[in-house]
Amino acid sequence: MIFLELVLQNFGPYSGKQTINLRPTLTDRPHPIILFGGMNGGGKTTLLDAIRLALYGHRAQCSTRGNLTYGDFLSQCVNRNTPPTEKTRIELAFEHIQDDQVVEYRVVRTWEKNPKDGKDSLGILDGEWPDSYLANAWDEYIENLLPLGISNLFLFDGEQVKELAELEIPPPLVVDAIQSLLGLELAERLATDLDILVTRKKKQITKTTELKNLEEIEQKLHQQKTDLEVATEKLADLQKQLKKAQQKQQKAMRKFVSEGGKIAGERSQLEQEFKDIELDMENARQEMIELAAGALPLALISPLLEQASSQGDVEILRHEAEIALDAFQERDRRLVNYLNELSIPAGKISKIQRFLNQENLMIEEEINQSDEPWLLADEEALTLLENLLRYEIENCRKNARESLTRLKDFEVEINVLEKQLVSAASPEAYEILETALEEAQTELARIQIACENSDRDCKKLEDAITKTKKELFNYTDETIERHNIQNIIESSGKVKKTLQLFKEKLTLKKLNKLEMEVTECFRYLLHKSDLVHRVAIDTNNFALSLYDNQGQVVPKHRISAGEKQLLAISFLWGLARVSGRHLPVAIDTPLGRLDSSHRQNLVERYFPSASHQVILLSTDTEICKLEVENLRNLEAIAHEYLLKYDAQKNQTNVKKGYFW
Repeated sequence: MIFLELVLQNFGPYSGKQTINLRPTLTDRPHPIILFGGMNGGGKTTLLDAIRLALYGHRAQCSTRGNLTYGDFLSQCVNRNTPPTEKTRIELAFEHIQDDQVVEYRVVRTWEKNPKDGKDSLGILDGEWPDSYLANAWDEYIENLLPLGISNLFLFDGEQVKELAELEIPPPLVVDAIQSLLGLELAERLATDLDILVTRKKKQITKTTELKNLEEIEQKLHQQKTDLEVATEKLADLQKQLKKAQQKQQKAMRKFVSEGGKIAGERSQLEQEFKDIELDMENARQEMIELAAGALPLALISPLLEQASSQGDVEILRHEAEIALDAFQERDRRLVNYLNELSIPAGKISKIQRFLNQENLMIEEEINQSDEPWLLADEEALTLLENLLRYEIENCRKNARESLTRLKDFEVEINVLEKQLVSAASPEAYEILETALEEAQTELARIQIACENSDRDCKKLEDAITKTKKELFNYTDETIERHNIQNIIESSGKVKKTLQLFKEKLTLKKLNKLEMEVTECFRYLLHKSDLVHRVAIDTNNFALSLYDNQGQVVPKHRISAGEKQLLAISFLWGLARVSGRHLPVAIDTPLGRLDSSHRQNLVERYFPSASHQVILLSTDTEICKLEVENLRNLEAIAHEYLLKYDAQKNQTNVKKGYFW
């Protein structure tokens, strides 16, 4: 069982509608904890009361109810700022496994300031649909999931743990819950049911049964069989009429469709669709006109434009070579002058000058080999020409192809619509076809209803015949029943002895397992692992005894108040593990008076492992900054909420986050 969502509306200090996500994260790395922070009086216990109230209604053991009647308690729970037109509302959504399937229910309770008849209004949603049957049987249903008797072992507060830690013997309510949780009350309940059964059977066997007249029953059976034959013949005749009516209706429908009645009924829609497509065609033509006014016609002379682009590139290269030649000649002149100034021999200077002249001559020859420039285009014009060739013309071609495709599609659709409109029946013919179809459908519906009524009559007569036949058999069955009753009474004593023996053995088996679980949990939570070796549980009153490694009893006064609280928590934890019930755990004021070491053990070891879903309701002095950081580092928290109480408005708002 997993609580998914809690919705409070005008409940206690919670004004208006507030929705709280309680869903834990149950992936490969579980985050089971839902952490609520709030100051004293801020509405923490009210959240726990809301869960109890949603589940159990008038049976809920809420903290502020006391001796109030259920109606007075509901009135007390209404927020003082609730408008007269609004109701108080609690919703609790949860899921559990049923027949190997995950099912989700939402329990909704609503009431007014002065609830009618002192009751709330209960609704159960199975997924998104109301389930009235489940709402009527809700008390029995919830007892199978989370019995009220054991709810305090899963929905508890620190004061309850403190009380349990201080007592030598658990209180009667806890004892009853323990027996219920471990299944120990099963034998007693069976014995009690057996006593009730024996008492009922004794009364039954002492009663004198007034036997009915056998002849009267046989006459009634004969009349019922006759009535059934008549009803069966009537049903067969109606079924023949139904078949003819179905054929007539199908014929009228085929004629309605084939002669254009269906299309005539959709004429206005088809005409509007025709206009829309014509508008789309006009838009597509306009796009083609705009493309023709742009760069698209230049696609016809793409080869000439490619030649012009190539010629422009050649002329640019020639122009760059001429500029370079002039620059080289000027540089060579300055170099020769510089060499003369260095007093280099004239022969060497002449060789250098010849080499430079040869290099320049090669460049001149390359320039002269190319044709004389005739395009005379600058770089900007060539760049625009390149963009035109590479992008604009291609985009225009693509857009033109798409527009042409759309125009063809529109033309096909126009042709189809024109054919449909031509085949539509005239208004006069359409009215005749529609009238004939409606008459056939009306006749078919009338005969279908008559067939269903006749079929029900036949089934009622069949049930009556079966019941009458049972009355006949009861004459012989009554004698057998008397012998069976006597046998049940005689066997009940043996069964009760067997149940007592079963209870004793079951108690030993369950308590042995519980002792092991409680011991393991207690040693796991203690920071002094050598203090206790074993925890023993009395089979009569469930009192706890502690033993050390030498088998000696550890007196209760040797353990601190905090260790006693850890023992009580270990007891509750062990009970939950032994029970085998996968139920959420909710803890109000979870740390009590524990010292820092015990707090750390509880935070790091118990809270993340107590259940698949752990709801913690804490003040800022219990789960403090250090503790919440530890839980965050352990990645154990799925959601954090802070209950902000406004003293001036006397109301609480639920905010995301925690004190730190």
